[in-house]
Amino acid sequence: MGAAVGGVLEAGGAEVVTSLKGRSARTAGLARSAGIEDAGSLKNAVAAADVFLSIVPPASAAEVAEAVAGALGSRSRPLLYVDFNAISPRTAVEIGQRMTEAGATFVDGGIIGFPPRPGPQATRFWVSGEAAPEAQVLSEHGLDVRDAGQRIGQASTLKMCYAAMTKGLTAIATESFVTASAAGLTPALLTELALSQAALLRWLEHMVTSSPPKAHRWIGEMEEIAATFAETGLSPKMFEGAAEVYRFVASTAPGRETVETRRPRNLSDLADELVFELRREGPSEPEIEQSPGHSGADLP
Repeated sequence: MGAAVGGVLEAGGAEVVTSLKGRSARTAGLARSAGIEDAGSLKNAVAAADVFLSIVPPASAAEVAEAVAGALGSRSRPLLYVDFNAISPRTAVEIGQRMTEAGATFVDGGIIGFPPRPGPQATRFWVSGEAAPEAQVLSEHGLDVRDAGQRIGQASTLKMCYAAMTKGLTAIATESFVTASAAGLTPALLTELALSQAALLRWLEHMVTSSPPKAHRWIGEMEEIAATFAETGLSPKMFEGAAEVYRFVASTAPGRETVETRRPRNLSDLADELVFELRREGPSEPEIEQSPGHSGADLP
């Protein structure tokens, strides 16, 4: 997502920089393809940028914020820090407090949609907080930026509520198809869905089959959704379970593929493969890139 966002901003006339120090060859390749400049270090990226966009796995959001806060001394002008990560509102508030204490201007954000491409946008970049209007500068460079409210946490809550329905349903469907496959009922389930839920089936054919390479990122997102709902007074158990679904998927052969190398599979084939993985002994742990990523935009 970060490379795609950077590519749109670059195409829209912004100068986009990042730090690729410690990142994987895949991440470096995506950044180069998007025209994003490697600043060499986080300190250099922070010094160069007018706006810092944090777009990383949820578990790395606080780590990136802390690192940026520590690098703010290298700046000669205020930094606008926009956290676009899939985090709970409480996490957003905590990060916002840390960034404000460090001297940055903080905006809460949430991305809804697929990785964007230059041109007309189907991806929304929701923002909230008193400084949210400042993030509208991103709309001048190709992003569809929308205001969710004046409170930090509102944009993150919107993202959590939306992802609960989309990625949450994808987790439920994954379990349903695996269970149907194990019982030899996949053809019957597909027939019934085609007869009674044709639109849903078309959606699932895309969402479920494309999810394995992204499952390792969605573990933390489900945990953040669980925390969000718990803060509201609801049970977190449904999304703690969804996190376990994605933890399993991430440990399988389909989950170890990347978005670029993913082998095309239909729902039936994927379900059969996941059943095989369930039944074999000792699935491996998901391979998750540990070094956090980040992007800075030097806007004219």
